[in-house]
Amino acid sequence: MNYTLIATSTFGLEKVVANELKELGYDNLIIENGKVTFEGDEMDIVTCNMWLRTADRVLIKMAEFKAETFEELFQGTLSVNWGDIIPITGFMHIVGKSVKSKLFSVPDCQSIVKKAVVESMKKKYRRDVFPENGAEYKIEVALLKDIVTLTLDTTGAGLHKRGYRQFAGEAPMKETLAAALVLISKWDCSRILADPFCGSGTIAIEAAMIGRNMAPGLNRNFISEQWDIIPQELWEDIRKHARNSINNKEFKIMASDIDSRVLKTARENAEKAGVADNIFFQKLDVKEFSTKKKDGFIITNPPYGERLGGEKEVEILYRTMGEVFERLNNWSYFVITSYDNFEKCFGKKSDKNRKLYNGRLKCYYYQYYQR
Repeated sequence: MNYTLIATSTFGLEKVVANELKELGYDNLIIENGKVTFEGDEMDIVTCNMWLRTADRVLIKMAEFKAETFEELFQGTLSVNWGDIIPITGFMHIVGKSVKSKLFSVPDCQSIVKKAVVESMKKKYRRDVFPENGAEYKIEVALLKDIVTLTLDTTGAGLHKRGYRQFAGEAPMKETLAAALVLISKWDCSRILADPFCGSGTIAIEAAMIGRNMAPGLNRNFISEQWDIIPQELWEDIRKHARNSINNKEFKIMASDIDSRVLKTARENAEKAGVADNIFFQKLDVKEFSTKKKDGFIITNPPYGERLGGEKEVEILYRTMGEVFERLNNWSYFVITSYDNFEKCFGKKSDKNRKLYNGRLKCYYYQYYQR
């Protein structure tokens, strides 16, 4: 069966997600705020959940229509053949959001949608009561300026949950954002990579997984694995293919931090992710960071104001970074921070910068290319 699929993303990463989809062989992509829409079947649902590194979720778009009244919302939802996907036993979990719409009460919208879905199911299955004791089907009703989008979530826990990070530092970065920083930088494993503020190791681990061609979803489960419409053999085949796609390239990533406690966590996370052999962890102050190697990359998420205490400490740290990085032989560096005066303190204007969100925090990703 063919579906309209949506890969959702954090604002600022839509084009990165679209590039990933192109690499996987998809075309006719529609890029909008926070999402990329494309066509696909059951195999594509499994493939995208298994392989997308920077998307948040993979959704099936069930309908889109205008609704300014509850009756319009009910009728629009009722017109969808929900029983084509949801079996008699399916547990229908409705979530919702409303932005700049006349129907602003999310609980009421959820309730109307649930009623309409059940009515649609009654027509399909010719019965009045559904036990809802089977697999979960999470339906989202999203209203934006009176336009309703109804979707089914195929992912479950967000795609950033790779299954390797049991513990994180104080200000953990999502795995999806860390992977995006690496992909935006165009690093490849023939070049040395360093993260001198590695924290719990997320950037280094995501880079190592990219270098080894490890599917980010290989060691986790997805909500749609329980669905009748996707055969178990399909999940098994794509997992097997993903396992066989992992390479044994030898490369080293240098990951350092001043905090030995988070380094212990980082080592455990790398071990769990299966990339411990590719990352060299070291307790090191950024002031001491040096190497004679040429043409390397630094990708890092240094402490911002909230993590350092005061503006003065931030400025001193970023000035130190500028001096240390400048001494490196023909390196490129990529720094994400929410601190507005970064370039001034760092002592150098970036070749490019990009607005991204680390959680709810607006940041810029400053990109400096080797000369």
